[in-house]
Amino acid sequence: MSASVTSSSIAANGDGALHAAVRELLIAAGVTYTSNRHAIVEVLLSAGPLTLPEILHERKDLAQSSAYRNLSVLVETGVVRRIVHDHDHARFELDEQLTGHHHHHLVCSQCGLVVDVDLPMALEQELDRALERVATRSGFTLDGHDLDIRGKCTRCCAPVRS
Repeated sequence: MSASVTSSSIAANGDGALHAAVRELLIAAGVTYTSNRHAIVEVLLSAGPLTLPEILHERKDLAQSSAYRNLSVLVETGVVRRIVHDHDHARFELDEQLTGHHHHHLVCSQCGLVVDVDLPMALEQELDRALERVATRSGFTLDGHDLDIRGKCTRCCAPVRS
């Protein structure tokens, strides 16, 4: 993303700035911002992270094959982040470089539900320092981190009623 369109300017200027940033990323990759790609971005903007079937449920006008191809392009160009877990379908959300919203995920190991979660700033800063130490010891330069916290959601923990 160029200096002219940053995550802070997107946050300040809303959906129009987000779509401008998406268009810029796609053009830089030699890809057109089609109406189907725009539709997928709109769905993820309103309700991510979602599976492909959930995206298709929200936008019944999208063909599954087209949505899958367009999601692949959006992932490859850095517009969308693919969240992989142990269930049938990956989930997709807008990349945080576009939204300016750094967050982590609670992932239900039973049903696959993914919930966005924000850590307190002090904990986030301590996590960054610890990860920087680990990366440095291994000869890496830290670019960032993603944290998926696995467990069971309240629905899957609830006792089964007979």
